[in-house]
Amino acid sequence: MCRNIKTLFNFDPPATHDEVRDAALQFVRKLSGTTRPSKQNQHAFDHAVEAIAVSARELLGSLETHQHPRNREEVAAKARAKAAVRFA
Repeated sequence: MCRNIKTLFNFDPPATHDEVRDAALQFVRKLSGTTRPSKQNQHAFDHAVEAIAVSARELLGSLETHQHPRNREEVAAKARAKAAVRFA
């Protein structure tokens, strides 16, 4: 799966609409195999991004958990530390 798509569920503060749309865009790019569709395919590409973003927001809104929300800064710090070890 695309490495740029990050988990968006159960964070404090919750995922923004822009974060969900960015994840949908990455997903459509991965499926289509292109980052910039042709003019002929632009409408279909944009429609797919919006449809997936709507579905993703619906999914995130309907998921339930008993876990405490994760802190974005802590998760980002752990990812940076892991990357530093990995690429050192």
